[in-house]
This record gives sequence, structure tokens and C-alpha cells, in this order.
Amino acid sequence: MELIQHYGTILVIITAAFGFFMAFGVGANDVSNAMGTSVGSGTITAKQAIIIAMIFESAGAYLAGGEVTETIKSGVINTIEYAATPEVLALGMMAALFSSGLWLLLASKMGWPVSTTHTIIGAIIGFACVTVGPHSVDWGSIRNIVGSWFITPVIAGILAYVIFFSTQKLIFDTEKPLRNAQKYGPYYMGVTIFILCVVTLTKGLKHVGLHLSGTETTVISVGISAISIVTSYFYFRSKKFRQTVRSGTFGAVEKVFSILMLLTACAMAFAHGSNDVANAIGPVSAVVSIVDNQGQIVANSPLAWWILPLGALGIALGLIIMGYKVMATIGTGITDLTPSRGFAAQFATATTVVLASGTGLPISTTQTLVGAILGIGFARGIAALNLTVIRNIVASWVVTLPAGALFSIIIYYILHAIFI
Repeated sequence: MELIQHYGTILVIITAAFGFFMAFGVGANDVSNAMGTSVGSGTITAKQAIIIAMIFESAGAYLAGGEVTETIKSGVINTIEYAATPEVLALGMMAALFSSGLWLLLASKMGWPVSTTHTIIGAIIGFACVTVGPHSVDWGSIRNIVGSWFITPVIAGILAYVIFFSTQKLIFDTEKPLRNAQKYGPYYMGVTIFILCVVTLTKGLKHVGLHLSGTETTVISVGISAISIVTSYFYFRSKKFRQTVRSGTFGAVEKVFSILMLLTACAMAFAHGSNDVANAIGPVSAVVSIVDNQGQIVANSPLAWWILPLGALGIALGLIIMGYKVMATIGTGITDLTPSRGFAAQFATATTVVLASGTGLPISTTQTLVGAILGIGFARGIAALNLTVIRNIVASWVVTLPAGALFSIIIYYILHAIFI
């Protein structure tokens, strides 16, 4: 308790630095996963991906990041166990942040697309087990979270398979694919816009004081979706569109999906920001809460205004400086992507991730995206998948959780020796 009272400000500053370091790792690794399909399909360049990610990741983190932050902060371990020793919880959260950032930095350097969610949860479990004991871990909550890691890739894979299969039947496997792309493209656009609107209005804007009922949200989303359908209907038939399409029928068809892909890239960035920023700022929020309440551990506390922007900035810088390696792995390594295939994968992933974010489940964006891409690969046939790359990705997932726990334990003992 004396540590909190005498060195509270210093602990917050160090924790903020560790949180920024962790957010940098998230940007270098997981954001690259999110944007890799857009770059790999040729829809956008790496520079454009960085710009899109900076804007929409920040928006998702700041507007929709609150739900998952609460889960990471207090849903993984039973914080009441630390009521008598709040300084231990504070140091443990600091260790979890630094160890996770360190592992993500190493993985990004090697080009491994690992899960930041696995890393931070493994790190929190690690220090909890060596401080209070395994009974402090909320294993029921962990079971639900781990279950989501397996369920969400399957859901995303099925969604991606259905979307890809529908585009093949309605557009590509027809006598006039371009005409059918112009015919059905607006409806794909409408569905995409509808989901983005529902998610943004229900979960994304509550931090800015906008609270709409379910009926109001549906009406507004349907209205905006209808406008997008009408607009894209005329655009796909306009002279400007005909001038911009690439030569060749299927090039023109893919141009329709490249526009949809750009929308889903924005959605994927927003989805990732809303979900995975919590991995970096959840523990920061916990430490700030402990210090602000003079060592008392409270179940619910307001999120300090500067924490979400801190995470958003760290994510953006991580992507700019180190994101290119993992982006290359996820974008071109698993299967050959075109705008239509990338659209299916990203649309399925964005939908799955943001819905999970709204329920407070800190799922693995990496696993969800890989599940969606696998769904595309299976739709094309098993030969379309690079099984070696898939095997290496899965192996890196297996290593990540224990690595996060081990690093966290080591760093906790170092911090304990310094401060206590």
C-alpha cells in the first residue's frame, strides 16, 4: 500500500510507457494481419494500408474499445484476491504489458503473425499464478475466451466460404460476369454498409454520448445502406467506372470487388481497433484505477481520457515502423488472393471480430482472419492452400501463450526486486 501512496505517479508513468510499448507491438503484428489481405490482393498499397489503419484503428480504439477493455482489466483474474496487496496487482499488470510487448516485437521481427490476445492473457495468468496462485484466475472466464478462439475462426471461415461461393455462382461462373457484377455489386455494398452502421451506432459511439434504441439503429442503418445501394448502382454503370476498370472482363469484375475490399479494409481496421486495443490499455487502466483509488481495487472505474488515445497512437506507430514483414506473410503466404477473395475474407473477419467485441470477448483477430482465409481456400480446393505456411502460423500460436506467461513471470520478479 505504501508503494501506491508514495510512488503512484511514477507507477502510472511507467505503466503508460509499457502500455505504449505493448500497443506498438500490436500495431507491428496484429494490425499487419488485419491489413495484409488488402495489400496481398493488390487492392491497396502498403502505404495506403498504413494510412487507412491509422485513421480507422484509432477510431475503433477510441469509440468502441471500452467493452473489451473491461474484460482484460478485470475479467481474466479475480482482482479482489489482491485487495490486501494492490501493489502486487499493479506490478503484475506492468509485467504483463512489458512482456507482451517484448514477445510481439520478437515475433514481428521474425515475421510471425501471432495473437496479441493470447500473449496478454497468458502474461496475466502467468503473474497471477506466481503471486496469489492459480485460484486467482477466473478459469470460467478463461474457458469462454479460449472457446471463442476456436469458435470464431470457424464462424469467420463459414461466412467467408458463403460469401465467396455466392460471388462465384452469381457473378464469376456466369456468361456475363461484368454485367452481373454491376447487378449484384450494389447489394454486396449495401450489406457491407449495413453491418458497419449497426456496429458503429450500437457499440462504436457510446463513448461520445450517442445512445440509440435498437429500432432507431436499424432504421438509420437501413437508410444509409439503401443510399449506398442506389449510389453504387449508378456508379457501376457510369462512364467514370468504365474508364477506371482494368482491361479484360474479369479485371473489370475484380474492380467492383476492389471497391468493396476498400470498404472492408476500413471495417477491418475499425474492428481490430475496437477489439485489440484492449490488449494494450486494459492493464494500464487497471493500474491507473488502483493508483487513483489509493490502493483500493474497485470492480468498475471510469477509463481515463488519455488511455485510449495512447493505445491508438502506439498501434499506428507500430504498423508504420515494423508492420511490413507480417503483412507480407498474411497477405500472400496462405493462399492466392484477389479483390473478390480478399473481400470475402475481410468482410467475414470484420463482422465476426466486431460482434465479438460488442459482447466483451477478447478474441484473436489473427485466428479469425486466418479462419476466413482458410474458408476461401477450402472453397477453391485444398490445393489452393499453402499448408507449410499454415503449419508455421499454428505453431507460433501454440508457443505464444506460454511465452507470454514465462516472460511475464521473469519481468514481474525484476519489478518486484526494484520496487518492493
